[in-house]
Amino acid sequence: MVRLLLVEDDESLRLPLKMDLEKAGYAVDEAGSGDEAEYLGNEGLYDLIILDLGLPVKPGLDVLRAWRQKDNTVPVVILTARDDWNQRVLGFKAGADDYVGKPFHVEELLARVRAVIHRSIKQSTGELCVGGLTLDEQNQSVRITDGQKYELTSTEFRLLRYLMLNPGRLLSKSQLMEHVYDFDSDKDSNVIEVYINRLRRKLGKTLIKTYRGQGYVFGERR
Repeated sequence: MVRLLLVEDDESLRLPLKMDLEKAGYAVDEAGSGDEAEYLGNEGLYDLIILDLGLPVKPGLDVLRAWRQKDNTVPVVILTARDDWNQRVLGFKAGADDYVGKPFHVEELLARVRAVIHRSIKQSTGELCVGGLTLDEQNQSVRITDGQKYELTSTEFRLLRYLMLNPGRLLSKSQLMEHVYDFDSDKDSNVIEVYINRLRRKLGKTLIKTYRGQGYVFGERR
C-alpha cells in the first residue's frame, strides 16, 4: 500500500478528502500546520505528501524547501489556488513534483497522485505492471498473465500495491503494517499473514515469498 501525508489546515476540506483518499486505497495521516507537517515529513514514513501552501505557523513553501534542504526526496503534490501561477512556479522551484489547483475534483487529485507515484518508480503507464501482474488501481482489481482478473478487497489491494511498488525488497511485517494502515487503526500482528495467504490463493504460492522471522519479498529478492 501507499502511505500518504495530507497537509491541509482547513478541516472542512481535509476530513472529506482524507476519506476519499482512503476509499481509493491509501493509508492517510493528517497534519494541519506547517511545523507538524515538516516534522512528520522527515520521519521517512510516506510515499507521497499532499501539501497545501497556505498553512499556519510555517507556510507550505517553507516546509517544502526545508525538506529538500535535508535531501528529503519524498514526492510532493502541492495544493494552491488555481489562478495563482506564481505560487505554482515557486512550488516547482522549491522541489514540488506536481500541483492541483483549488477548487479541484477529487478524481483529478487521485489521477495526479497515481501519476507521481508511477513516475517515482519509473513506470509511465496508468496501470501498475510488475512481476506478471497488472494492477488496476481505479477498480482495485488485478490481472495475471493469462488474462484472468481478480477483484480485491480494500486490504488486499493496499497490501498488493505496496508489494508491487517494492519488488525484490525484503519488507518486514511492521513495514507492511505501516503502509497498509494509518496510525489510528487497530493493528493485529497476524493480519498481514492472513492477507498474504489470501493473495497467494488468488495469485499463486510462489509470487510472494516468506523469509521466516524477517518478512516477505514480492518476486525475486534483490
